[in-house]
Amino acid sequence: MSRPRIVIVGAGFAGYRTAQILSRMARGRAEIVMLNPTDYFLYLPLLPQVAAGILEPRRVTVSLSGTLPEVKLVLGEAGRIDLDARQVHYTGPEGEGGTLSYDRLVLAAGSVNKLLPIPGVAEHAHGFRGLPEALYLRDHVTRQVELAAATDDPKRCAFRCTFVVVGAGYTGTEVAAHGQLFTDAQVAKQPLRTGMRPRWILLDIAERVLPELDERLSRTADAVLRERGVDVRMGTSVKEATSDGVLLTDGEFVDTRTLVWCVGVRPDPLAESLGLPMERGRLLVDPHLQVPGRPEVFACGDAAAVPDLENPGSYTPMTAQHAWRQGKVCAHNIAASFGDGERQAYRHKDLGFVVDLGGAKAAANPLGVNLSGVAAGAVTRGYHLAAMPGNRVRVAADWLLDAVLPRQAVQLGLVRSWSVPLDTASPEVARVPGRPLGDTPSPGGAGPADPARNQPGGEPAKNQPGGEPAKNQPGGEPAKNQPGGEPAKNQPGGEPARNQPGDETAKGSPDAGGKPLAPPPGQPEPGPDVAPGPVRRTDRPSQGDA
Repeated sequence: MSRPRIVIVGAGFAGYRTAQILSRMARGRAEIVMLNPTDYFLYLPLLPQVAAGILEPRRVTVSLSGTLPEVKLVLGEAGRIDLDARQVHYTGPEGEGGTLSYDRLVLAAGSVNKLLPIPGVAEHAHGFRGLPEALYLRDHVTRQVELAAATDDPKRCAFRCTFVVVGAGYTGTEVAAHGQLFTDAQVAKQPLRTGMRPRWILLDIAERVLPELDERLSRTADAVLRERGVDVRMGTSVKEATSDGVLLTDGEFVDTRTLVWCVGVRPDPLAESLGLPMERGRLLVDPHLQVPGRPEVFACGDAAAVPDLENPGSYTPMTAQHAWRQGKVCAHNIAASFGDGERQAYRHKDLGFVVDLGGAKAAANPLGVNLSGVAAGAVTRGYHLAAMPGNRVRVAADWLLDAVLPRQAVQLGLVRSWSVPLDTASPEVARVPGRPLGDTPSPGGAGPADPARNQPGGEPAKNQPGGEPAKNQPGGEPAKNQPGGEPAKNQPGGEPARNQPGDETAKGSPDAGGKPLAPPPGQPEPGPDVAPGPVRRTDRPSQGDA
């Protein structure tokens, strides 16, 4: 008798945890397959430290094959799911199509950048959802400081050294806190014009920093940011973004080449493509994480609207804490569906939050005890080490080296502005030169592929000198970093957004006929500041996202 096959779509906090627990329970009695565009689990809470040069990129990635030896990894992005035939059609990283049949399906596709209908944002802003975006921001910030130090024009110096972060939730707060320390360390060695220093501006339409958390944590974070010189502006957002700066809702125009978009996330469009009952873009499930009417389909993390049994009538928020815990419950319930144990309903209890503010500073309230300063910093880093499923020694070693050695601020030039557009369904994978994907056939051979899944993103950032990113936007951001035994997060759900168009072939590489792929007619050759041509998306956020 053949073993049942369980297919898990997504390797974020929910998907990874489901595979981890299920592989221990199954002990070879079931075939567990994980479909993901990358071969690693990304520990999102530490991503700001990658952008600030504290941690090397691989430190926040955990090998799937190395830590889940009983799980078969399939590299690719889900493009279409046939619920009646119980098949998942996907596109591999080199454009090849494939199909996975299943007996049980787990949808843990995660989330992507949340967009708002503000002029210029899609063209001039960059998000902070994946490793490519963090690497790009580190290079970009380093370049701006170096260019500012080399100019004699005070206006150009201020223009280059002004950095705007939109969204004062977990991600935005930590990016601004780490960013100010990072740029201050750079100018200490490479001084700017007399009396000038890098300027970081944190915007949010909310009344306070970290609006999702206890006011005492909010006050601690706000005090640390202001003490460092971060310009914190609550009740303010972006009205329009241009290549030269941003117009704020209070009427001020800020000259800048850097706008970091941290306003939150929306569910991956894969869930919406199933045609099943939804709740604000998330797939409705019962307390056992099963889809009503489809008992073989489970969903958890950002992709699922899970009833909050502690607050009847509401759904659990899109946080890493919930995603990690739901993954464990999902694994047990899948095992129960095969007769191994009893089903469990998902219940939760918050055990506290931690916010890393860089250096020795943090804000935390483990088990309801409010901490700040060095004590909070120690708790925060200890929590992250305990929560990470791997790389603990390497992360601790990087922290130690950063404490005793000067930080390296160099441009690697590996990620260009156009390769990390804000409007993309795949922030975890950098876009590469290649042909547009609008006419790419779907892996299942049933006509055009779903544009929401198979396109690398909307219009790339406009050609800005130096290939720098464009602007970002307002909004609040979901909670993260909860020391409750589950990994915290910088983005709700803690799951990396999914679905990179595996159909793209790097420019200059041979196509199926052995000939190099040329750019589309009328499109310039990709360079450091030239995108390989805009690819229009059709999965723009609905009015509800605004």
